Amino acid sequence: MTRILLIEDDADIALALKYNLEREGGFAVTVCGDGEQGFREALAHPPDLILLDLNLPGMDGLEVCRLLRLNRDTAAVPLIMLTARAGEAETIAGLDRGADDYVTKPYSVKEVLARVRAILRRKQVAEDTEVLREGPVTISPAERRVLVDGHEVVLTRKEFDLLVDLIRNRGRVLTREKLLERVWGYDYPGETRTVDVHIRRLRKKLGTLAEDGIETVVGVGYRFRSFA
Repeated sequence: MTRILLIEDDADIALALKYNLEREGGFAVTVCGDGEQGFREALAHPPDLILLDLNLPGMDGLEVCRLLRLNRDTAAVPLIMLTARAGEAETIAGLDRGADDYVTKPYSVKEVLARVRAILRRKQVAEDTEVLREGPVTISPAERRVLVDGHEVVLTRKEFDLLVDLIRNRGRVLTREKLLERVWGYDYPGETRTVDVHIRRLRKKLGTLAEDGIETVVGVGYRFRSFA
């Protein structure tokens, strides 16, 4: 399920957006009421998209945006600014700090949904056309093909998605719970051994690549080690 982080201090606006994004868009929405809380949440659980109010207490939206773009885990997360400031200077400031789009208040929920869907579509197209290369492995998400030293390896859908997620997050430790959420689309800690089973199958199919690349972090999860 696509996860959206909404950072908005107006409780009524946040409630209305969360309700409609979940009901009409089918998204999972987490709400944070201030900039510092939102920034910490984004780092702890990087979402698929961030809706960020410009006027926040404490750390304002421009600063949150700047810091998110400096962190490698959130640098590429699509971000839409929500602003009551219609002035050109504020809009440019938000875009300069890395916002992908902005919506000026008062706005309709349909407009926000349309902007969210448009950005997520562009993100999906970019990911699907990207060719991933790491050491002896080449992955074409659009064709759902995996080559190891030029030889095709046949993977199931979940094995493929799991390998892609590990490689896209190379160098980072991903917990079993996080992999369940990202690859299977749900959070069900009682079934984390599902991840272990698929990792075992991946290692068997990928051979020496898995031995060199997929590392078990005892008690936590897995990490794909870069070959660079």
